[in-house]
Amino acid sequence: MSGLCEGRVAIVTGAGRGIGREHALMLASEGAKVVVNDLGGEIDGTGGDLSPAQEVVEVITGSGGEAIANGDDVSSWEGAQRMVNMAVETFGGLDAVVNNAGILRDRMLSNMTEAEWDAVIQVHLKGTFAPSRWAAAYWRERAKAGETNDARIINTSSVSGIYGNPGQTNYGAAKAGIAAFTIIAAQELHRYGVTVNAIAPGALTRMTENLGMGELDEAGKEAMNPRWIAPLCTWLVSEESAPVTGRVFEASGRVLGVAEMWRRGPTVDPVDDPNEIGPAIKELMEQAAPNSDMQGAPITGPGRPTPF
Repeated sequence: MSGLCEGRVAIVTGAGRGIGREHALMLASEGAKVVVNDLGGEIDGTGGDLSPAQEVVEVITGSGGEAIANGDDVSSWEGAQRMVNMAVETFGGLDAVVNNAGILRDRMLSNMTEAEWDAVIQVHLKGTFAPSRWAAAYWRERAKAGETNDARIINTSSVSGIYGNPGQTNYGAAKAGIAAFTIIAAQELHRYGVTVNAIAPGALTRMTENLGMGELDEAGKEAMNPRWIAPLCTWLVSEESAPVTGRVFEASGRVLGVAEMWRRGPTVDPVDDPNEIGPAIKELMEQAAPNSDMQGAPITGPGRPTPF
């Protein structure tokens, strides 16, 4: 390896398995010192076990790298602060936070419980906010003290959020929120020498194997191997990525792209009479581009903006 992240200190949440594990291993192979965070819970977020994080640490240290395990809950205010403090106290600083931890509690909207909604929003959205907030405060204080930052936040969005997927209103809402969080945080933190980007990954993990990916053939499974996400994450952590901020990238073994997000489409003159709104909306729908599906292609079925 080239040492792309030599000496960089990175926190990776949800790094005991799947995509986060690949992030941690590749970052370490490129010279980063890694805080391997993982609560060690089940797919739905229940339970806890530090051994997955510890196993990743052992792989890294066994290869001559530097890493430490952390079992804090990313959605805990105090836990997120401890995580950031651990990086600074153990490795002397912090250069990147990779917010990757997540859970699934899929359900159609009409059957979803309050607990299923709250748990997913808590882990994904607050679990992105809390570590980012404490890291941002650390970098802000450094900047105020006259020190220079070349720091990174890399969040994890999803095509379920930026394009939409039935059965995942909770997960998709959280992931869309993370995309918006990324854009706004990038604007706020630029002054402190911090870039903020997000990855919408496509990978076969224990979270996705029951969503149809477990039925892929061998070539499909290889294309959806989570290691395909790690090169982008590693580059974003590196100093090379400094000019890039406020973007959401798609990454898998099938595609590397950038999502263009919401932008204003067709417009008409303002209408102040509700009886005239119908014709105005009809005109807009005739001109509007269709929504995109999970592959980023135009939707041709239900959900496509169409004339009426």
